[in-house]
Amino acid sequence: MADTTREAARPVLPVAPAGPKRAPAPRGARLSRRLTPWLFLIAPLALLLTFTYVPIANMVAYSFTDWDGVSPELTYTGIGNYTELLTRSELFEVFFVSGYYLAASVVQIVAALYFATVLSFDVRFRNFFKGVLFFPYLINGVAIGFVFLYFFQDGGTLDSVLGLFGVETDHAWLGTPLSANTSLAGVSVWRHLGLNFVLFLGAIQSIPGELYEAAEIDGASRRQQFRHIIVPGIRPVLSLSVILSISGSLSVFEIPYIMTGGATGTETFVIQTVKLAFQFNKTGLASAAAVVLLLIVLAVTWVQRRIVPDEKVDLV
Repeated sequence: MADTTREAARPVLPVAPAGPKRAPAPRGARLSRRLTPWLFLIAPLALLLTFTYVPIANMVAYSFTDWDGVSPELTYTGIGNYTELLTRSELFEVFFVSGYYLAASVVQIVAALYFATVLSFDVRFRNFFKGVLFFPYLINGVAIGFVFLYFFQDGGTLDSVLGLFGVETDHAWLGTPLSANTSLAGVSVWRHLGLNFVLFLGAIQSIPGELYEAAEIDGASRRQQFRHIIVPGIRPVLSLSVILSISGSLSVFEIPYIMTGGATGTETFVIQTVKLAFQFNKTGLASAAAVVLLLIVLAVTWVQRRIVPDEKVDLV
């Protein structure tokens, strides 16, 4: 009975009437809200179109002409340039030189993955070694070409260093196709190792630390952690590095151009294309060669993505 009286004595709070519904935003405000993101994209899209897609479209258009790069007159030749590329075997023989850089890219990826794995753990002076590995990638490629040009010349730095260890050699490091291409590929590895190293290191450090702790509690060795934690966790980045390495091997230019100019069997497809355009004034044929190279890179990338598709990695 007392509980009933107490309930009856409680004051009844008035219920506030529902407020008026908010009126929809004016049409102009909604339109402005939708257009705002696109306004921020105008500048980058304009730059992208001006310096990327428009030049590509012009290059494709020039590939169907016999333009010499100077004359204002262009004569349409159809697929004549592409026919010449496919019928002249010497224009594609330079792709064999890319094999040296492709083999070097394998060494580069393996070395970068090794150093990234080691330096992702607690190692003394690891920040110093990170800087040493990444520093070559910051140097301009032309400067690297001139430095190693003196490094490999007869009686140069390499011969002097070998002489300190009692190794006397009169070998011309850039004098034969085999030694020249091997030396140039080694320079390419030294320069681009830092990029793959940073990519792998960032991917490894993004893996949750709890996984390593659980693996250590279970008695997993470093090799087992690498196989079952690191490799699955960095698979997308590893796939990206493979694509970059293959495309880079097909389009090598600055280091062999500076060090040898394409002599002694070191001419790459890009060096040949540049010579066609600026030395022989065959801009139309050079444009066709550039289009072919672009299609080859896209085809290789497509095949690689089909063979090793990106998979969602969820280690947690």
